[in-house]
Amino acid sequence: MNYFKKILQFAIPYRKYGFLNIFFNILYALFSALSFAALIPMLDVLFKPEQKVYKEPVYTGFSGLKDYLQEYINYRVTAYSGDDDMKGLILVVGLVLVLFLFKNVFNYLAMFFITFLRNGVLKDIRNNMYKKIVDLPISFFSEKRKGDVIARITSDVLEIQHSFLSVLELIVREPLTILFTILIMFGISTKLTIFVFVFIPIAGMIISRIGKSLKKKSDRVQREQGEFLSIVEETLGGLRVIKAFNSESRFYQTFKNSTTRFFKFSNSLLNRQNLASPTGEFLGILVIGVLLWFGGKMVLVDKTLDASSFIAYMGLAYNILTPAKAISKASYGVKKGNAAAERVLEILETDNPIKDSATAITKDSFSDSLQLQNITFKYENDNVLQNFNLEVKKGQTVALVGQSGSGKSTLANLVTRFYDVNEGEICIDGANIKDITKKSLRGLMGLVTQDSILFNDTVKNNIGLGKENASLEEIQEAAKIANAHDFIMELPKGYDTNIGDSGNKLSGGQKQRLSIARAVLKNPPIMILDEATSALDTESERLVQDALEKMMHNRTSIVIAHRLSTIQNADSIVVLKKGKIIEQGTHRELLKADKTYKKLVAMQNMG
Repeated sequence: MNYFKKILQFAIPYRKYGFLNIFFNILYALFSALSFAALIPMLDVLFKPEQKVYKEPVYTGFSGLKDYLQEYINYRVTAYSGDDDMKGLILVVGLVLVLFLFKNVFNYLAMFFITFLRNGVLKDIRNNMYKKIVDLPISFFSEKRKGDVIARITSDVLEIQHSFLSVLELIVREPLTILFTILIMFGISTKLTIFVFVFIPIAGMIISRIGKSLKKKSDRVQREQGEFLSIVEETLGGLRVIKAFNSESRFYQTFKNSTTRFFKFSNSLLNRQNLASPTGEFLGILVIGVLLWFGGKMVLVDKTLDASSFIAYMGLAYNILTPAKAISKASYGVKKGNAAAERVLEILETDNPIKDSATAITKDSFSDSLQLQNITFKYENDNVLQNFNLEVKKGQTVALVGQSGSGKSTLANLVTRFYDVNEGEICIDGANIKDITKKSLRGLMGLVTQDSILFNDTVKNNIGLGKENASLEEIQEAAKIANAHDFIMELPKGYDTNIGDSGNKLSGGQKQRLSIARAVLKNPPIMILDEATSALDTESERLVQDALEKMMHNRTSIVIAHRLSTIQNADSIVVLKKGKIIEQGTHRELLKADKTYKKLVAMQNMG
């Protein structure tokens, strides 16, 4: 129930639709009960034509309300039809039809307004989830598979709509339909209604026992769906490798195993859920059967109930079955929806450890230096960096070199605050980056990574990510600096060419130059290059290196380098090993020192 309350918070902006739904549901419930009660005068006209009332009855109080209403309708039918019984029959049939018409019109209006609430809640939950996904730190997604997150924002949210939000339709309508129907049933026969109520709790207990395991079963289904969506996502991302290594059958087997588990879990869940309807219906018919026996006795033997009232009473009793079944089905829905809501709320309520402090300042400029002071950081157990110190002065190019796993890329992640340091602090112009808003901190930095991360959009929009509302002239200027303008103009639609998923229509060098153009357009004072040329061929590397040098001119740069030939002009080269600085100096100084750096250069030259 806790999850239900939390999901209902999303309904607050749409409460006017909720109130309109409640209003029309009240009218629906009232007319639903009245439409069956109106059968009594119709049956009287059919089976007791001799019971005509020529004198208007007198109202004697609430206790005689039922008899008064019955006699008053008979009086009106008699007055209208005179001696023509068919005229009276047409009148009461018309009355029944009008009541049923109003019942269905109010039902439609109730559903019409709740639609806006349901879909509005669905939209807002998805928007909030997407906003949260974008806001959460990168570390969150190293623990969660992408497919699982996709399953939560698609099928789990949809499950909430089918389960929790469908309950909103029933929460007023069905209980009120039952209430109004029971009031009229009491009006017809108190004794018979009390007898019915002995059986209802027994039926309720049986139905509730079926629903108890639904949440657990539903949770397994949702998790398995996340699992096979992850496999699909990974397959599409690595299709080239899968085909190259003839691994199609292995991935198919993994996917098939997951869908087989999903098949079993879904069958188990749906079969348990499907049991609700036939069980409820059988128990309902059982109650009707007992009613026929007990009520028939009252009509035929005791003579305490007339036949037309009993037939209408049976209609009313059956009228309770539909909403009662809907309520039992909804209770299953809530149990099933609980699992989906739990998974959705897990993301929505995840606390973001990397957030702006209450006193965070906005920093728009970089004037002195970037300092890393006594930094210690670990991803899980082992320290990647330990008591690390580095200063990058304005206008300097500092290169970080070392073997894989020495902590180079980790430094880029820490400076941009994708992760927070465990100990020590990183300062820009003396201000701790934790005291600067994330937006303004990242506004000071441009990032070019080894993997060119591009989007399924036009060249113009991919470069334009670097600056909001950038003009085409600005985009073209950035592309020229990045040595990208010439190849862009050769594309079928130039800057309006769609580059495909992850930019797959372009070569590695072209993709990298677009990434550089994006960073150039942003024009940040600090540039971070994370192995920006390591994945390129010689010609592409030359073009990209030339673009990088143009971009880094008069700019503060941190270069994480794999190819040492690209950083010989750096103001300072920092050699890392297992998270510690083992050498530092210019290219010439380090060669003269004849230590680790010289060995790395020699190895690459041999290669």
